Parts: sequence; C-alpha cells; structure tokens
Amino acid sequence: MAPRAPTGCTAPVTRDFLWGLLLVCLLLRTSELKAANALQPNILLIMADDLGIGDLGCYGNRTLRTPNIDHLAEEGVRLTQHLAAAPLCTPSRSSFLTGRHAFRSGMEADDGYRALQWNAGSGGLPANETTFARILQQQGYATGLIGKWHQGVNCESRNDHCHHPLNHGFDYFYGMPFTLVTDCKPGGPPEVDAMTRSRLLLYTEMAALGVLTVAVGKTCGFISVSWKGVLGAASLVFLFFVSWYASFGFVRRWNCILMRNHDVIEQPMVLERTAGHMLREAVSYIERNKHRPFLLFVSLLHVHIPLVTTKQFLGKSQHGLYGDNVEEMDWLVGCEGLSWDNRSATVRQVKRQTTPKWESEILKALEVHGLKNRTFTYFTSDHGGHLEARDGHGQLGGWNGIFRGGKGMGGWEGGIRVPGIFRWPGELPAGRVIHEPTSLMDVFPTVVQLGGGHVPQDRVIDGHSLVPLLQGTAEHSAHEFLFHYCGKYLHAARWHERDSGRLWKVHYMTPRFHPKGTGACYGRGVCPCSGDGVTQHSPPLLFDLSRDLSEAQPLAPGSEPQYHTVISRVGEAVDQHRRTLSPVPPQFSLSNIIWKPWLQPCCGTFPLCACGQDGDPR
Repeated sequence: MAPRAPTGCTAPVTRDFLWGLLLVCLLLRTSELKAANALQPNILLIMADDLGIGDLGCYGNRTLRTPNIDHLAEEGVRLTQHLAAAPLCTPSRSSFLTGRHAFRSGMEADDGYRALQWNAGSGGLPANETTFARILQQQGYATGLIGKWHQGVNCESRNDHCHHPLNHGFDYFYGMPFTLVTDCKPGGPPEVDAMTRSRLLLYTEMAALGVLTVAVGKTCGFISVSWKGVLGAASLVFLFFVSWYASFGFVRRWNCILMRNHDVIEQPMVLERTAGHMLREAVSYIERNKHRPFLLFVSLLHVHIPLVTTKQFLGKSQHGLYGDNVEEMDWLVGCEGLSWDNRSATVRQVKRQTTPKWESEILKALEVHGLKNRTFTYFTSDHGGHLEARDGHGQLGGWNGIFRGGKGMGGWEGGIRVPGIFRWPGELPAGRVIHEPTSLMDVFPTVVQLGGGHVPQDRVIDGHSLVPLLQGTAEHSAHEFLFHYCGKYLHAARWHERDSGRLWKVHYMTPRFHPKGTGACYGRGVCPCSGDGVTQHSPPLLFDLSRDLSEAQPLAPGSEPQYHTVISRVGEAVDQHRRTLSPVPPQFSLSNIIWKPWLQPCCGTFPLCACGQDGDPR
C-alpha cells in the first residue's frame, strides 16, 4: 500500500495554488483593461463660437495668423465641406451633441426666438435625449465640458438642473451655462431680446408721461379726477416697469455667470479673466485624467461678441478687435512642438509681446503628458461668421470666405459651412483633404464608435460615422442628401450625385437682405427664417456647387439640361425625409423662453446673487 501524504501539507499547497490562480486572473484582467484602453482613444473636441471658415489660414486666410490650428490640419485630415445642422448656437450645438436635427428634440422654433435667451428659462435639451457624453460615460470614459453650454439649466426649480451638462452625461462642467452676449460687458449695448426691451421701455415712458400729464392737469384744475386714481395709475405703471426691468435690467447678473458642476462660482463673471480660467481648467482636466480614457469637450467662448481679448493680444492683428480675438483663440488651442516662434520674425515679435502667463495651451498639454498619439482631436465652429455684428469702428463678426451668407442663414453656405479638422497620429493620414459633404451631426456616431459604444436604435439619428471616410476605407460620404433648416423651415437641400461627382443645391427659401444687395440683414441681429423676411422660390433656385461654390449663378432649364430631373429627385428625398418627422414639445415656446425668477441660478440668496473666485471679495 502506497504511503499516504502527510495531511498537514495539503492546506499550504491548496492555498498556494489558489493564490497563484488569483494572481493569474488579476494579471489577465489588467491586460484586458490595458487592451480595452488602447482601443479607446482619448477624445478632445474643440468648438469655436461664431468662427467663419475663412478666418483660418488652412482654409485660405492669408492675413490672420492661426499657425497652431493650421498645424493641426497639417498633422491630420481637413474637411472642406463640413456643415452645421443649424445656423445658430443653441440648435447647432444640440444637433452636435445628439447627432440629430435640433427640431427632433424641440430645440428649434417656428417663429420668434431661435435660441435660448435666459439661464432662468425652462426650455433646454430634453432629459430623454442621448448625447455622446452619456454613451461614453457608460463605456468608462471620464467626460468633461469646459466652456459654453447654452442648452438650458432648469425646468421647475432653481436646483433641479434638468438640462444641465451633468444631467446629459458629463461628469465635470466648468463654464458658462449660457453664452457670451454684449450685455456681459459692463456698459455694452443690449443684445438679449433688445427689440422687446426697447419697446417695453417706450411703453413705460409713454405710460409714465400719461400719468404725469394727468397729475399736472389735476394740479392745475384742468382735469376732474381723484388723487387716488392718479396714484393708482402711477402704481400700475411702476409695477409694469418692475415686472420687466427685474429681468432686462440685470441681464449681466442673471446670464453672465460661471459654474463649476452644479455650483455658481462667479456672478457676474469677470470677462477679462475668463479665458485664463477656461484654459487652466482644460489643462487640469487632461492632467487629472491622463491615466484613463477621457472625453473633453472644450466649447470656446471665442470668437463671439463682445470679443473679450486680453491686453497682450489687443491691436496685434490686421483685422481689428475680431482679428485679435481669433489670434488669441489660436494661441489658446496651442500646439505641441510648435509655437508662434516657428513661423516668422513678425510672429516671433508678437509672441514675445503677447503670450499671457497662463499654463500650457490645450494641445501642448497632450504632448506634455504623452497623450498626443492616443488622442482623437477635432476642431470646428458651431456655424458661420456673424456678418451683422458691427460697431462704429467696423466689422465684429467673422469672414466666411467665398461663401454667401452667414450666421442665422440656414440655406446659404456661409451660414453653415464650418472648419472640420481631425487628428489621430498613426490612425488618420496626415495632410489629407476630403471634399465630401459631412455634418456636425456626424461627430456623434463617430465618437460613439471610437469609444466602443452603440448608437441608439430607438430614434432617428441623422449623422453617420466618419471613421471610414477619415481612415480612407470609404471613398464617399454616407450622406447622399443633406437638409438645411432655418428654425423649423426647410430652406435648402443638397444632393451629392456620386456617379457624376456633381453637387446640387436646391433653395426653397432665401432671406431678404437689408439693405438690398448687401449680403446680410443689417439693422437686425440675424436674418429671419420666415414671413416677410424671406423670399419663397417657386420653382426653387438650383446651384451646382461643384462648379459654383459662391452660389452666384442660379441654373435654369435653358442652361442646365438636368434641371427638372434634379429638382424632382431632391423633392422626392425631401418628401421621404419629412416622413421621419414627428411632433415634440417645443423648447423655444414663449412659456419656456421667458425669464422665471424661481429658476435663476444664484450664488447667495436670491435676488442678492453675487460671488467671485480667485480672491474676488464679491
């Protein structure tokens, strides 16, 4: 009989085996996590505000200096026909975040207001909409937003934050819940609902003058009315004045605020320091999350009016305050391994004079932490330059190059054609230029695919992943047709006829420029979408963008043999597109747009809202 092993040895052997098995499992799990992280690139999305496509050197500008963004294009892929889904801030950004036309979530209007007007309105991006941030958060990404939001804050109470970034998949937010407006600058001209404000002031003055006239008449014995009636009328005028001045009289305090996550940290914000705060926050976010996959959406306040520019960049460009702001924006974006010093003696001189003593620029931070090759980087603008932005010294809005129209114009190329620059070293070919039609809505499925997520199947998604096109495995864009809206009105549609390579554009409505022939709607903020402010075309206008990028020569049956064929084919596509539409609650209705004091974000006790950061005693 074989000798039996001592029983005391069995337990140690078993324990050693189990510890070894556990160690192997942990090593395998660690390897799996590292492999998963390797397949999940960091994602850095940078969006300028109101930047014209013609403002960048890589898109043809020869007088504004944007070497950092130009170098980003040299290292990556540049799209020449990248299109915003809407020509204004709020709806364009809604489409960007969700991959869907803004009207599908109620973030467009029939008439009147076309963007959110107040932090204390109840409209905003509905909670049932899915953003790319929410999907990537579910995939284990850190998700941050630095900068402008402009998708609403609250629904029913001051702190419900139903529209807040943290309720839409971002786990960190630092920035403006609203947008820059001229009201944010002390002493600046009114911008938020300026026409309504001027009418209310006129009505108040007329009513006050009427009451004063009655009081004088009573005093002189010309009018037989009781003093009680005079005081009652005066009280009504005063109440009317307070009812509107409580909001319009304090636009800077109510709208121009900074938040960190759910907390208001600066109210009102100090504009001159905001760019520095944003840059430090972006760089800090990259540093904090360098050991895990992250999504960082840097939503710049540049180059929206009032064009707040630090003194180091003032007066340094050839294009006044707007040019100064563009060049400061380029410095904020930054570039690893390349500074303005590398470009020319003139730029070197400007560099020495202008570089603020802030932390590393955004793209340089990727290089510092060894993240450049593991980061998918994207740069764009939310829509075209603002042609109507002017003051007594000249143009305050962007240049849209050879393209007709600008901000607010849903059909003309200048309102919707924006920069589209992608970089991912080793994955995307450097220096490639793509002329295929693409959309800001394509960023949603692109980012979701890169992050390992899945596009929602329970709703219409208008965007298509750009990965095959960017990597060169697809020759053409997935978009055969694109539809261009102004508010809820379809102004134009384009057809990319792939077999012939021709790019057709059909206009159903166009804005009426004022003064006639100027190319913009001067005297009002932006061109209207409907009513007397537009011309409806029957038959529609037809352009061949493959030969006429400026949309200067409309085609006719006599000059274009395919005229009727193209109009008919695009019309069929429009009908098919309209069958995908369904009614949703409007977020820009008057009840959602107006200022509601109980929804106002506030640091302190409302209405005494005031606070500051960096030692500001407020």
